[in-house]
Amino acid sequence: MKHISVLVPRGDVALGTIEGPFKFFSFVNDFLTAMGREPAFLVQTVGINNDVQKYGGVFSVSPEATIKSLNQTDLIIIPAVNGDRESVIELNQEFFPWIAAQHKQGAEVASLCVGAFLLAATGLLAGRSCTTHWMSAPDFRRMFPDVNLMDNRVITDENRVYTSGGANTFWNLLVYLIEKYIDREMAIYTTKFFMIEIDRNTQSSFMMFTGQKEHEDEVIRKAQEFIEKSFQEKITVDQLSEMFAIGRRSFERRFKKATSNSVMEYIQRVKIEAVKKSFEVTRKNVTELMYEVGYTDTKAFRSTFKKITGLSPIEYRNKYNKSAMSA
Repeated sequence: MKHISVLVPRGDVALGTIEGPFKFFSFVNDFLTAMGREPAFLVQTVGINNDVQKYGGVFSVSPEATIKSLNQTDLIIIPAVNGDRESVIELNQEFFPWIAAQHKQGAEVASLCVGAFLLAATGLLAGRSCTTHWMSAPDFRRMFPDVNLMDNRVITDENRVYTSGGANTFWNLLVYLIEKYIDREMAIYTTKFFMIEIDRNTQSSFMMFTGQKEHEDEVIRKAQEFIEKSFQEKITVDQLSEMFAIGRRSFERRFKKATSNSVMEYIQRVKIEAVKKSFEVTRKNVTELMYEVGYTDTKAFRSTFKKITGLSPIEYRNKYNKSAMSA
């Protein structure tokens, strides 16, 4: 029987990421029992100590075990933690040596959504890949530059460490683990019971690009503002570097450092974000919007759109625009 430890962190925690995994693995035990099979999991909540944690000023969670009393576990689940990142890491630092020691003994570790900040603070993600909520990507990259953040992914799996993307995508990670621990048949059964979209692998269609301006390079910020005001036009790197009197190579290097995107990637993302918003609220067709943002090559436009959103232009429009569906 696999021992599952769902952490009960201190601070502002998304309660559903404690309750969800606890109930999920418990229900799987019930499913197995109903099929005449043995339960597969022992699920416990684990705290730094025995103190009851109160979330949202309303909901209380009592740890069943503590990191001092639990010497060995098989899977540690780190819930999503909200609020100021540095503060919540400080509040929960007593967990980190225990998590690292358990992993060294062979345990697996999974973070849910922004629980990745606590996971990264253990050092287990250094030099490795992970995901988290796409809206938290700038903060994560700033705080953990030695981690390869793949914020478009729903799940990562590397060296007995798992991470899940934003919000409710943690259910996809739980299903992934059931397929790994039991079988595909049980994974499918759980998706039908909990009504989870199986094998979802990207957050891209949910992402909203608002520009990455949390940096100190004022020249690059002005270049970003120019791109965002002039995205309908054809903008080149040479044009921008000349406009701001910076050599092309230096400009490209500074832009990438400040925004985590190349200049052309940034231009593309601004254009595609404008198209997405139009798809959501207007009845304009693909060709109209393509020309509005400065694309003339249909194939290139469709390819770029799918690369950024994970969906074709038509799929995106049909997903988010009710009037388009009825047209």
